[in-house]
Amino acid sequence: QLQASGGGLVQAGGSLRLSCAASGFTFDDYAIGWFRQAPGKEREGVSCISSSDGNTYYADSVKGRFTISSDNAKNTVYLQMNSLKPEDTAVYYCAAGYGTKVEGYGYWGQGTQVTVSS
Repeated sequence: QLQASGGGLVQAGGSLRLSCAASGFTFDDYAIGWFRQAPGKEREGVSCISSSDGNTYYADSVKGRFTISSDNAKNTVYLQMNSLKPEDTAVYYCAAGYGTKVEGYGYWGQGTQVTVSS
């Protein structure tokens, strides 16, 4: 089970931190990814982290602004989002799986809405 939280409404240039709490599976066996889906658009990968070795991936659109981290003791992954832009507005989902593509992830949490006003 994956539980995402931390979304909200923020002005452009602001920050939010999303959390993804995992339970019911061996955390270290999977990568944890953050994905987002804006209205009328396909779900896209934002960032992911390997729970076992800490390797990270960021989409070009968020590099330098978002930071993913993992607290393995708490089975929780965080996504620190800084310098938010209106185009970051979407429902953000966390998922467990492999790789950087949506297709590699089979376990999904519910989404959390992020809205960035201009």
